[in-house]
Amino acid sequence: MNVADAMTPRNELVTVELPGTRDDVLTYLQEYGFSSVPVTKSVDGVDVYRGIVSRDSLIERPDEDQLALLTEEVATLTPETDILDAAAHMVDNDARRVPVVDPTDNDELDGIITVTDVVHAIAREQIDGETAVGELATHEINTTYVDTPLTVAEREIYYARVPYTVVLNDDGDMTGMLTEVDIVEIARVVEGEDDTGESIAEQDSEWAWEGIKAVGNSYFPTRNVEIPAEPVAEIMTSDVITIGKTKTATDAAQAMITNDIEQIPLVSGGDLVGIVRDIDLLEGL
Repeated sequence: MNVADAMTPRNELVTVELPGTRDDVLTYLQEYGFSSVPVTKSVDGVDVYRGIVSRDSLIERPDEDQLALLTEEVATLTPETDILDAAAHMVDNDARRVPVVDPTDNDELDGIITVTDVVHAIAREQIDGETAVGELATHEINTTYVDTPLTVAEREIYYARVPYTVVLNDDGDMTGMLTEVDIVEIARVVEGEDDTGESIAEQDSEWAWEGIKAVGNSYFPTRNVEIPAEPVAEIMTSDVITIGKTKTATDAAQAMITNDIEQIPLVSGGDLVGIVRDIDLLEGL
């Protein structure tokens, strides 16, 4: 099975085109919830691949507005790349979305291959998924308390560098799940102007797309994301899907696709013992 058989094709992608601005990307990230967006440039009617703009790039370079200067070069795959090689590339490079480019056709962007695309292939049994999830699970679990303010839980997720947290009750038992997607869905984009004075602007923001920046005494447009400080219990998913150690990667993939989730708690004897993330399924291929 090749990448072309599993990827999201170009006609189903939303991209940003050169020339453009950071606002084009911010709008895309907020609307679709992705962490990056492919950049193209029309050359003689062909959408030529030019790179990726990520959320991290926007945060790290808050004063840069031009899309061309925010674009990063990342490794690409070809439509003929074997799907197992693509999975290994994602795992090795911690990449959830990889552009698919045809170097024989003027570097035209053919599509995007994502972790979810590979999970779909596992769920459909198009590639081997017989490994038991007990062998694939991560046993270091990110957790938070059920009454933690959402603003704090978001920071816990950020610093743990995982897209989820398992929510625990007063007895230390699992009572829910909270994910980055849950947070993005209720986050509110706020636009306006700030007087920076001579100090660093945005230093009191709970969460900002643009990060902290010192720009001297001037006014500048802001586009921040505000998160309500209500308890995690009011946002979390309480009906948690779980999986046992002897289930296979195929079983896990099917559960992920059916329930539109990216991770499943691993339980044994009713106790939480690990977490199975979609990227873990790729590691088992």
